[in-house]
Amino acid sequence: MPKRILLAGLAGALLGLLPQAQADSARPAALAADIRWTAYGVPHIRATDERGLGFGIGYAYARDNACLLADEIVTARGERSRYFGAEGESSAQVGNLASDVFFTWLNRPESVEAFRKVQSTEVTQLLEGYAAGFNRFLREASADTTSCLGQPWLKPIDSADLVRLTRRLLVEGGVGQFAQAVVAAAPPGAANAALTGAEGFRLAEQRRERFRLERGSNAVAVGAERSASGHALLLANPHFPWQGAMRFYQLHLSIPGKLDVMGAALPGLPVVNIGFNRHLAWTHTVDTSSHFTLYRLELDPQNPLHYRLDGRWQPLEKRVVKVQVRGADGQLQTVEHTLYESVYGPLLVWPGKLDWSAGEAYALRDANLDNTRVLQQWYSINQARDVADLRHRVESLQGIPWVNTLAADEHGDVLYLNQSVVPNLTPGQLQACAIPALVAEGLPALQGNLGRCGWSRDPAAAQPGIQPATQLPALVRRDFVQNSNDSAWMTNPAAPLEGFSPLASRQDQPLGLRARFALQALQGKGRIDEPLLQRLVTGNHVYAADLVLPDLLELCRRLQDAALSPACGSLAKWDRSANLDAGPGLVYFQRFMARFDALEGAWKVPFDPARPLQTPSGIALDKPEVAKQVREALLAASEEVNKQGAGKRWGELQVSSAAQPPIPIPGGDGHLGIYNAMQSVPHGDHLEVVSGSSYIQLVSFTAEGPQAKGLLAFSQASEPRSPHHADQTRLFSRQAWSPLPFTEAQIDADPGLQVLRLAQ
Repeated sequence: MPKRILLAGLAGALLGLLPQAQADSARPAALAADIRWTAYGVPHIRATDERGLGFGIGYAYARDNACLLADEIVTARGERSRYFGAEGESSAQVGNLASDVFFTWLNRPESVEAFRKVQSTEVTQLLEGYAAGFNRFLREASADTTSCLGQPWLKPIDSADLVRLTRRLLVEGGVGQFAQAVVAAAPPGAANAALTGAEGFRLAEQRRERFRLERGSNAVAVGAERSASGHALLLANPHFPWQGAMRFYQLHLSIPGKLDVMGAALPGLPVVNIGFNRHLAWTHTVDTSSHFTLYRLELDPQNPLHYRLDGRWQPLEKRVVKVQVRGADGQLQTVEHTLYESVYGPLLVWPGKLDWSAGEAYALRDANLDNTRVLQQWYSINQARDVADLRHRVESLQGIPWVNTLAADEHGDVLYLNQSVVPNLTPGQLQACAIPALVAEGLPALQGNLGRCGWSRDPAAAQPGIQPATQLPALVRRDFVQNSNDSAWMTNPAAPLEGFSPLASRQDQPLGLRARFALQALQGKGRIDEPLLQRLVTGNHVYAADLVLPDLLELCRRLQDAALSPACGSLAKWDRSANLDAGPGLVYFQRFMARFDALEGAWKVPFDPARPLQTPSGIALDKPEVAKQVREALLAASEEVNKQGAGKRWGELQVSSAAQPPIPIPGGDGHLGIYNAMQSVPHGDHLEVVSGSSYIQLVSFTAEGPQAKGLLAFSQASEPRSPHHADQTRLFSRQAWSPLPFTEAQIDADPGLQVLRLAQ
């Protein structure tokens, strides 16, 4: 029999639930959950209803991450300056005061209440139970379990706090990327921009550019026709931040007879976002769709607080936001800040790009501000029975905010959905209303002085102003579907998805190198098995090297340049991987490609929409100007690397400092076609991982049900004293994936099983 450890540290925790206490069961607890922890601290939470299930989720999450969640709730409540002062910044690298102004506006009481009151009974109970479970743990927390114990911002929460967190996550694909710009909006002569500052805008621009990379993902679903076993497979490899509001957490949720689902959830969410149940497995990748539009407002020359709409001047609405700020002396003072809103949404200022002048200003409309269906959407997905049922649930609710959905089921079918919340604008509207200069910069901007440029209403859509499901990409296959943050177009090259609104999906665009790498492995008629899918991630192959390195080494041979000798020698010895033992050639190549990507006309074979899997490729060395620029790029990269020291292996450079000594981390820049995409930043003499592969699952369907393996790359607990603070990170360093126990037999077989029966 496996060893069981009954955790009874809480007075009364077992009453009414242990077999020997059945005499008390005539008075059932208002909240009750059974939590079983298996290897690596993964909780399996079982309850008889949603309130009890939420209770168990909140308790288990708080045991590992109470301080993380409390800190993010402070952000979502707009209270960072109250507790930490105005000078610090949030986990999203937004200054505390600017963050507080933005979230006080976003999560004003009427908006939070409007979201809460339309939730289903199930979701309401999940949220209430989660808050109760979190608060229950706080009453028992000690300095050993909770590093921030005693801090004034670690305090009980309620379901409204979880709604605030949810709304924060909703706008990640829209107005949340422009928080500083919303706070900076002010008519000419005012000084709101000072709250953000030039450095704040620089960081905001970098963060916006990184959004799809840091919150990217890979996904492959293989159907019965291509699977070596004849059963479907699903690989989920989301790339998400390793800290903060989007750090995943593993869990298994069950309500007997109703729900049995395992996977990972974002902080504060009482549902599984990516996972599997008895019948199917699913995952998500950040999509390329637009979830907002900008509107250029024509202002009254006599009054910059009025804008023209269909020939009439409309007043901007002023909204005064009040934020409490703790000074250096510890005293609180109230700071007032004015934001401005139009019929479309908040105004914003981005110096040099979206300016508020005497004649014009810009407003933003975010489709997810009206998406109250998101939690119900994921709870519904958790209960789906096959890909057809999953598709129906997603297309009916339309609650997915900014991701694609890929799935595989026990019948051997696989599914791709680009079904997120997308503004509904007809081709005629886009043609007549778009502002080409901003569209060229990746900003979907429209004329705001004409009502006909507003979003069109379709009665088939779940929300006014968004595209109905019938107009969005979907594909069901029995061979494969895949996505690595590209548009829907080449989900499966045998069935291109074409003809959709450019706000939803674009075709005839170059594919990202991660997608090309995966498609190279998936194309053809050969059978696909688990080891092949796992190697996509663990092989850490640098696909860009296949396209560029042969010509780069040829240039080295031609030049015989002493200044390039260290770089050329390292590149020649490099194995084209980002494994831990990869030599300095990887670093030289990274720095070179950062410059090569900026060169015009440098590809030997330019992109050809008719050959998207093969192009672009090669270096146009036959062009003297290109050869000269490539030499200069390699020389600059070489000088940069040599200055920093070029002798280290990759595993000595890229690390996680979650433990000491630091843990070496494989993988690298996804732009280079490294499927195991990792983002790391300079920190002293090393590169510290900040985002990348997070929750990984590989699910195989068999006659006995789903068999899953994977890991959580940054581990379950953000608490430094937890035994699960870095245990899976060491596993990830070794590229070893662990079985994910799902059935009762698998859970009971865990040698370190811990059980807690929780009630109040």
